Amino acid sequence: MAGVRVTEVDWQQPRNGAAHHTQEYPGPELVVRRGQMFTFVLELSCPLDSKDTLIFTVETGPQASEALRTKAVLPTSETEEQNAWTAVKEAQEENTVTIGLTSPPDAVIGRYLLSFRVSSRRKHSDRKLGEFVLLFNPWCSEDDVFLASEEERQEYVLNDSGIIFRGVEKHIRAQGWNFGQFEEDILNICLSVLDRSPSHQKDPATDVSCRHDPIYVTRVISAMVNSNNDRGVVQGQWQGKYGGGTSPLQWQGSVAILHKWFKGRFKPVKYGQCWVFAGVMCTVLRCLGIATRVVSNFNSAHDTDRSLSVDKYVDSFGRTLDDLTDDSMWNFHVWNESWFARQDLGPSYNGWQVLDATPQEESEGVFQCGPASVAAIREGDVHLAHDGPFVFAEVNADYVTWLCNEDESRERVYSDTKKIGRCISTKAVGSDSRVDITSLYKYPEGSRKERQVYRKALKKLFGVEASGRRGRVRRGSGRGLWREDLLEPATKPSITGKFKVLEPPLLGHDLKLALCLTNLISRAQRVRVNLSSATILYTRKPVAEILQESHTVRLGPEEEKRIPITISYSQYKEDLTEDKKILLAAMCLVSKGEKLLVEKDITLEDFIAIKVLGPAMVGVAVVVEVMVVNPLLERVEDCKLMVEGSGLLEGQQSINVPSLEPQERALVQFNITPSKSGSRQLQVDFVSSHFSDIKGFVIIHVAKAK
Repeated sequence: MAGVRVTEVDWQQPRNGAAHHTQEYPGPELVVRRGQMFTFVLELSCPLDSKDTLIFTVETGPQASEALRTKAVLPTSETEEQNAWTAVKEAQEENTVTIGLTSPPDAVIGRYLLSFRVSSRRKHSDRKLGEFVLLFNPWCSEDDVFLASEEERQEYVLNDSGIIFRGVEKHIRAQGWNFGQFEEDILNICLSVLDRSPSHQKDPATDVSCRHDPIYVTRVISAMVNSNNDRGVVQGQWQGKYGGGTSPLQWQGSVAILHKWFKGRFKPVKYGQCWVFAGVMCTVLRCLGIATRVVSNFNSAHDTDRSLSVDKYVDSFGRTLDDLTDDSMWNFHVWNESWFARQDLGPSYNGWQVLDATPQEESEGVFQCGPASVAAIREGDVHLAHDGPFVFAEVNADYVTWLCNEDESRERVYSDTKKIGRCISTKAVGSDSRVDITSLYKYPEGSRKERQVYRKALKKLFGVEASGRRGRVRRGSGRGLWREDLLEPATKPSITGKFKVLEPPLLGHDLKLALCLTNLISRAQRVRVNLSSATILYTRKPVAEILQESHTVRLGPEEEKRIPITISYSQYKEDLTEDKKILLAAMCLVSKGEKLLVEKDITLEDFIAIKVLGPAMVGVAVVVEVMVVNPLLERVEDCKLMVEGSGLLEGQQSINVPSLEPQERALVQFNITPSKSGSRQLQVDFVSSHFSDIKGFVIIHVAKAK
């Protein structure tokens, strides 16, 4: 009998795409999920002999082998086998055969080559049928990434846009982000991220064989999204200078970044900060089939020495002394959570896992972080893999302030030690609202249980460190005390103080505030108040001082007094960063040596309004109207709108804005023609060289084409 040839392969893409929730991937190759059957139809050059069976081979990665589980040889059989690759003949008519191929729920993910031969022709080599991509499967109950709720799968796997929360604890702002995991070439680029990792470059066969495990894959991605130890995707920059690259605040999503990295032959893209790293990692992990969300932590600790305290050193005006302060408390920090089982830790640690691609501290010699079980963080089990102490400190560290006197002595100053780890936020499932998930990370602040967990974490941490490295617990160069001593707060002073904003703090306007001081005792007191203010980055790193003044206030018994403070636009305009943040500090020196530090972080507000004029439908142009305002008291020219949105327009578009007089409002209109139905996010950035980007977004519900 002459050799049976395959004349055509029908990959059944519409049918498989719908069954595997992969129809949004643009193709041309078949994309399916593991642990679930997919079908394809072979057209043969002649009918198959009844004695013959088709033997299929699937393989992925270089040096594929059955020993490494990167290759499987499977004769067609009558039934599916559990937890193994199987090929079942579903139907046969003359020259066509329908095959159902099933992968095990713990198969290696990635791009596979499928080939076949006929059983009676052993001497003939396998013939290639083509390639397909196999992804993780949150719909499969046997897969480690299984997520039971369909609503959550729609949000955390299939939603290609989202919201990232930024700002300060008292003024949280929503920023749209285009994940775009189904855009052209993105799946291919996400697989390239895995292939560019140092572990793959060193030993590709072993690396690929580990890609069945979400713990391994997510840890590799957390290292590869930053460029610190490898030719990773994004280069971080926190100095406020973005020459030779794009400011982190100008990115509207991950697609442009991933395309640039890929087209630039894996040269890291400049520049990113925490929300950019988290946005890109969310795209990559959703694309590979792992349920992932973006999480923002307000007043986030960066604890450099694993002491579970953030030690801030200040002068008599409350200004941070950078040369002494290693730790920091960022206004906010953004990371990811992915949902999967922890086979290495046990079922009580299954569920959400923290992953952080922002390069802050090395872990096992590499800038990577996680996966750390959120349940383990909540219970203080910081000894469990991976990076528990760092993540625990981000949400639980005590904030300790030290005043450095001119004689170089140091003393602890009363301040709010419990301010770290507030308003931990993520986007709600199926809506744009903010959900507070702080209770998933810790027990109520100040509760008995929360303090118990804190002490448990200290004990576990110091127990771990005790093996010859206990010295790291003490602050460098002999400053600071043993942690047990630090648990006792500084003496509570006999006055209280807080900053009050008297008018909304608008970009381009003077800031009007007051420091309100209250005497808590029934005798008069004199208070020396040293005020300072600086423009800051969102990491709270000072950029430039814009105010320094001193006042002496006499407070009568139980009296409250206000000290008015004005910071004019001309004082801050030259030194304001794109973060639009200003930090105020008041060091209050009371008689008898009592000291109180009062701080306030302010984000300057801006305005943009976006309207869609009419119903949106696939393939039909619709008008979008944007109202912008020149926030400054001077004329501005060369402004533009940068517009982006998956399924709404191709790539990024730039739209010119006419020159604007001081504080002038203008309406700008443009057309979009949606290409995909459903809920879509349109992002609009108002960009000018005179002020930092003003960002807005709108959700557009696009109807299917008639």
